[in-house]
Amino acid sequence: EALQRIISTLANKNDEIQNFIDTLNHTLKGVQENSSNILSELDEEFDSLYSILDEVKESMVSTIKQEQARKSQELQSQLSQCNNALENSEELLEFATRSLDIKEPEEFSKAARQIKDRVTMASAFRLSLKPKVSDNMTHLMVDFSQERQMLQTLKFLPVPKAPEIDPGDCLVADNSVTVAWRMPEEDSKIDHFILEYRKTNFDGLPRVKDERCWEMVENIKGSEYTLSGLKFDSKYMNFRVRACNKAVAGEYSDPVTLETKALNFSLDNSSSHLNLKVEDTCVEWDPTGGKGQESKIKGKENKGSGTPSPKRTSVGSRPPAVRGSRDRFTGESYTVLGDTAIESGQHYWEVKAQKDCKSYSVGVAYKTLGKFDQLGKTNTSWCIHVNNWLQNTFAAKHNNKVKALDISVPEKIGVFCDFDGGQLSFYDANSKQLLYSFKTKFTQPVLPGFMVWCGGLSLSTGMQVPSAVRTLQKSENGMTGSTSSLNN
Repeated sequence: EALQRIISTLANKNDEIQNFIDTLNHTLKGVQENSSNILSELDEEFDSLYSILDEVKESMVSTIKQEQARKSQELQSQLSQCNNALENSEELLEFATRSLDIKEPEEFSKAARQIKDRVTMASAFRLSLKPKVSDNMTHLMVDFSQERQMLQTLKFLPVPKAPEIDPGDCLVADNSVTVAWRMPEEDSKIDHFILEYRKTNFDGLPRVKDERCWEMVENIKGSEYTLSGLKFDSKYMNFRVRACNKAVAGEYSDPVTLETKALNFSLDNSSSHLNLKVEDTCVEWDPTGGKGQESKIKGKENKGSGTPSPKRTSVGSRPPAVRGSRDRFTGESYTVLGDTAIESGQHYWEVKAQKDCKSYSVGVAYKTLGKFDQLGKTNTSWCIHVNNWLQNTFAAKHNNKVKALDISVPEKIGVFCDFDGGQLSFYDANSKQLLYSFKTKFTQPVLPGFMVWCGGLSLSTGMQVPSAVRTLQKSENGMTGSTSSLNN
């Protein structure tokens, strides 16, 4: 025994080390991939800066060239006007100089009048001798000293530190998980948190291989979050959280693993009645089911009877059971059992009937329930029965005894089974009102059992025992008079 314990310890340690090796390899691969991604993003950011600088430079160069062209055009126009004025003025000066040599008074007077008129109209005397523009271009100079200082201060973004999850502050109840965390130090720049979770069947640190993908809840403003309406179809759940500022997300917290055990079962199609169409969590009455296999028997041995009697039903008429655990239900036992036995502990599941369902039963039974036996009519099964055909009845049944229930049938029925405590209770699944309780001592494992005729049932599994039911159980343990008539 000591050696067996050592072997078990070594095997667990080896499994733990192998998981850590897988984690290290996964982390190493992540470092390489993330570094490559960050380098690519850095190149993109700098290329974007270069592109912006090139655009700004191109715009400024264009502005300078436009200003140069404008001033040049103004000065060229003024220069052309001055050259024309100077040419005309020189011609007039030459004409005036020649006129001084004229000897004839009349010709001299005529020339003098012409010179006077031309001088009055000469452009040289109407021309502005001040440049329209200056050669100054200092208004287009730049100073990038501040921008240069800003570029020199470029650095990596400040990253928030990893939050810390305290498993003691987390709560698992009523198929909900509340995860609470805190920051190692105050950080006013944190904008929100990201919570990631996934289901697993392994305790301890999260595994890298053969695990489900992480699911994410973003933009959490507080330091706790509640995931509600979960189906607990795994033994555990992993959780991790990271803080985010306006720009970047920080490191993940150390992951925590919380236990989320609950009863999960499907309907056993291999032993269900042929008139029932069975899927994982749904069963529906099918009047044509097994018609081909049993038509000959009905015609020859059971004429005039709507249902073959137990003695006349052929064993060979039913298809072979897939699981091979028991015979298929037949006759008037329109029954299907769950595929998972309850051997200990407290468990809970819920059942909802179709609106037009004529008759159905919900309960538990031993594996030894006979193939012709109906739920509640033997000492190996307990159930509540709903009948909506001809007359409406609602009753608890066990060992062929019936206890009428003076209460309306709820939309959905919750079933609570305390195997060790010997208790089977039925509740209104919505209001958690107690419908009926059986007190007994289970002597062998029980299976969830369902009977349906002219309608269908759907069940919900992977559910924890609701807190309200636990509270009611404590108070109900002191009240046994109402259920004594059907208890073993």
